[in-house]
Amino acid sequence: MKANRKAFWVRLLHQTHWISAAISLVAILLFSFTGITLNHAADIPSRTTITTKEARLPSGLLATLEQDAATPAITEWFQQHLQLTPAWPNAEWDEEEVYLDLPRPGGDAWLTIHRETGDVFYESTSRGGIAWLNDLHKGRNTGKAWSWFIDIFAVACLVFSITGLILLQLYSKNRPSTWPLVATGTLLPVLLLLFFVHT
Repeated sequence: MKANRKAFWVRLLHQTHWISAAISLVAILLFSFTGITLNHAADIPSRTTITTKEARLPSGLLATLEQDAATPAITEWFQQHLQLTPAWPNAEWDEEEVYLDLPRPGGDAWLTIHRETGDVFYESTSRGGIAWLNDLHKGRNTGKAWSWFIDIFAVACLVFSITGLILLQLYSKNRPSTWPLVATGTLLPVLLLLFFVHT
């Protein structure tokens, strides 16, 4: 009975370990790669691309801005004419213009609407694919869905690591190098921090 119970927990441990590994595999590869690119960000050349768009908001729609609010019709106009969906709650309003900051991974963007003429000016800056991946790593301007993904991925990595540690314990008798390797992996970053990282 005791042997059956132990076999059940060992099977569950193996299953949890490989499932958490499967869930986090692609994300581990992504975050490992971007860890390298972030560490060498100054050494990786980037090509900045700036895109601008200009338009004029029709007077009928412009009048609705008088109440410091944007109607669905204005949002639809931006989607059709500029392929943009502005986040109106983040807009800054004054007597002359409406300003929207439109940050995104790997770049920045902003938009202004002149409240008297209806002139719209949009500028987008892209710093390239590596900068985009680096911002995904940091969760910069990625929104709530990506933030949740990072948290779930981190939990999967914790499960993967903890179950891996328990499996190391279970099989360490037949693998004498297990704990020296674990100790090396633990002490190495500690020694680097103590002797080579200025705080």
